[in-house]
Amino acid sequence: MGQELIQVIDQISKEKGISREMVIEAVETALVSAAKKKYGAQRIAVQIDPKRGDIVMYAYKKVVPEVTNPDEEITLDDAVTLFPEAQLDGEVPLQVEFEGFGRIAAQTARQVIVQKVREAERDVVFKEFNDKIGLLVNGIVLRHEKGAYFIDLGKTEAVLPAREQVPRENYRRGDRIRALVLEVKDTSKGPQVVLSRSHPDFVAKLFEMEVPEIYENIVEVKGVVREAGDRTKIAVASKESQVDPVGACVGMKGARVQAVVRELRGEKIDIIPWSEDPRIFIAKALSPAVVEKVGVTEEDRAALAVVADAQLSLAIGKKGQNVRLAAKLTGWKIDILSESEYEQERQKERDQEIEAAIAEETRKMAEETEAAETLEAEHAEAEAEAEVKAASDITNVDGVGQKTAEQLRQAGYDTIEKIAAMTDEDILAVPGIGEKTAQKILLSARALLNKL
Repeated sequence: MGQELIQVIDQISKEKGISREMVIEAVETALVSAAKKKYGAQRIAVQIDPKRGDIVMYAYKKVVPEVTNPDEEITLDDAVTLFPEAQLDGEVPLQVEFEGFGRIAAQTARQVIVQKVREAERDVVFKEFNDKIGLLVNGIVLRHEKGAYFIDLGKTEAVLPAREQVPRENYRRGDRIRALVLEVKDTSKGPQVVLSRSHPDFVAKLFEMEVPEIYENIVEVKGVVREAGDRTKIAVASKESQVDPVGACVGMKGARVQAVVRELRGEKIDIIPWSEDPRIFIAKALSPAVVEKVGVTEEDRAALAVVADAQLSLAIGKKGQNVRLAAKLTGWKIDILSESEYEQERQKERDQEIEAAIAEETRKMAEETEAAETLEAEHAEAEAEAEVKAASDITNVDGVGQKTAEQLRQAGYDTIEKIAAMTDEDILAVPGIGEKTAQKILLSARALLNKL
């Protein structure tokens, strides 16, 4: 039986793609389950010789002072006879004759083997395809259900959901299909491999297959953006100055890029040379349109591209597709103007600058005029004040000389108003002023006050 068992193990290992060790472990687990059915609920171990296929089975029994359950217990004396190091409350392994287990036990063993092999097979499939995430696989279409295609990959069945399909692509049962491994889900029914034909990385991997320079890491794919079924933009850069990255991707007479286009069922592909200068990169990203000039605002990562009037619709693309993909590829917000629109904007800016300059000049002139008028008014006011001050000097009064003026000031009459308000008695009380002089002073003061 030993060699026959080894042959079966080898056959299962080969057919299921799992290791001999995993199959042997599954058989051992199955025999343990079958033995428990026959011998009762006790601890049992099974060992299979991986070379000869010999099976050795052990039943572990607990060492006790007195046996109450012979199937699970053994006395200390009997245990020491077989195992001198045995101790109370310990366990000793007793070899059990491997014989036929009967129908129920055999069914249990068969079920366990199938289950364990299936689990091992799932683990192998999960690990294999989990390592293939981001890589391309080939398969055959099995069926189309609820919008999803189910693909036979050999070891497992994968799904191409509707969201990962390219619009307008249809397949029939038996068609060969190539797709990207997007993710692997570990479900209760086994690993579920999810494929994609619409992901940008699908295009990148197709170019890697067709362009040896990409596979050898001479040419690097810097970015891929895509609207599946319509247009793809791929940015490439070369690590060696003598290698043209765009030329390498296009190939002789376009052979390489055409191979990718055929796989994508005619999808348009723009191959863009990557550049560290955002102006150059943005201009190239708007291909196939020819860009005249590009201005950028670093803080906002915003760019303005100017194209010839005839190139405007090409630069924008159908429903804005071209500029939208260029913006995604470069990571910049891009606005596009035709040359005529740009010149109109520039003229508008120039007109606004001129208007602003005129307004500023007018403001300055108004300020200067206002300042001059203010200065003139202040000067006139000062002159008027000076005239009033001069006119109000008491020495202007007839009969008041310097000496008389000093006497009047000392008496508290230092203005013409005060002098004009004096009585005869008040003025005669001022030393040095006689009656005739007093009358002269009063008449002159009152006459001057009326003039002021």
